[in-house]
Amino acid sequence: MIITVSPKLPGENNKDYAYKVIKNSIMSLELEPGQAISEIELAEALSLSRTPVREVLAKLREEHLIEVIPQVGTYISKINPQLIKEASFMRFHLEKEVLKLACESFPKSALYDLKKNLALQEDLVGQSGKERDFHLLDKQFHHIIFKANQKEHIWEAINRISTHYNRMRLLSEIRHNFDEAIDQHQNIVNILETKDCDQVEAFAKLHIIDATKLWEDLYKKDSPYSNYFEYVEDTPLYIG
Repeated sequence: MIITVSPKLPGENNKDYAYKVIKNSIMSLELEPGQAISEIELAEALSLSRTPVREVLAKLREEHLIEVIPQVGTYISKINPQLIKEASFMRFHLEKEVLKLACESFPKSALYDLKKNLALQEDLVGQSGKERDFHLLDKQFHHIIFKANQKEHIWEAINRISTHYNRMRLLSEIRHNFDEAIDQHQNIVNILETKDCDQVEAFAKLHIIDATKLWEDLYKKDSPYSNYFEYVEDTPLYIG
């Protein structure tokens, strides 16, 4: 089991450090859905005792990212379609309302930050292996919008419920590409800059709901990623 071990931040305790590294490894798909993991091996990789690692695994289990099967082992949770649908629903309804607020009033400094973020996204186009870099910029892009409208805690709530949704998004970006998402982010900037509130709802549906249609080929049982999923009968990913 190999994970990317980042440096510990100044003042960061062992539990917070272990949580950061292990969760990042799960969300980046470095630790793959369904993969068996070992508390001992994780502790060794992080140069920590087993106690903070054990506490972190318990917390990640509560977040639906770890599954413990008694007398069998501990595994990274497979991607659950129902959790994807719930996160899509939540994000669509909350984000479209925040975008409507942003159309009415949006600080120039935040618009500048969006454009700077978008330029960094565009720099990644055509480069191989940059999906995780784009994924991070994508999340930062939307965070800017929520933060500028004093809705930062709502964004945090969306992220808490979106762990399966975000892993699915990253998998799609790895399998396909993120060019279309960048074009859509440019459209968001245009909508906010021109205050074109009438376009918000249709665009939010396109960007959040309709995008899940692209995921259906990954979710099929003959997909090369079929072992990543917890299949739930009669539960498609698309909620439109």
